[in-house]
Amino acid sequence: MKRAVAYFRVSTDRQGKSGLGLEAQHEAVHLFAHHQGYQVTAEFTEIESGKKNERPELMAALLLCKKEKAMLIIAKLDRLGRNVAFIANLMESKVEFLAVDNPHANPLMVHLLAAFAEHERKQISTRTKEALQAAKRRGVQLGKHGREIESKKNSKAAGQFAETMQPIIKALKADGFTTVRGISDELNRRGVETFRNGSEQWHRTTVHRLLKRLYIGKH
Repeated sequence: MKRAVAYFRVSTDRQGKSGLGLEAQHEAVHLFAHHQGYQVTAEFTEIESGKKNERPELMAALLLCKKEKAMLIIAKLDRLGRNVAFIANLMESKVEFLAVDNPHANPLMVHLLAAFAEHERKQISTRTKEALQAAKRRGVQLGKHGREIESKKNSKAAGQFAETMQPIIKALKADGFTTVRGISDELNRRGVETFRNGSEQWHRTTVHRLLKRLYIGKH
């Protein structure tokens, strides 16, 4: 039977410990491997945040694949294919891979996914800046403190700011950032301004408040 190495990825330490998202990937990969005639001889699980670019588990998986002449099997190419670090490491290693959600994907397709992802990130950044500038022109005050933000006087302004953030939050969720912690980390990584000012960092409390205003999911 052909040999394969499984690679899983979850975005937060909490997901890694709870198995949230990991169980589904595990089941999908092993079922796929069985149907394709592969025996999974090793598994590697990457637990990372949106800020980190290192992929030690991926590197270990690639090294084992080269050593054993094994196939790398991943659960979801749509997530990993948007990760520049993953693509760079995968292409450089020249290890063959299969993706459960897109078994016919080839290196060209992966490169295209990376290019589109990079373009989308730049577009999100541009739209964010334009939306914030438009909000300022409408009189939305972005420099107020907590009590003033929650006051009746600035409630409308906070709501307008939340509306400008809605497409950004939806895009982050589509990219796999579904937890409050993951969203706050990624907003900081992309340099998205907070309601207060550009130098303020996003925190779980501010993201939770934003999501509550938008009624987008539960954390």
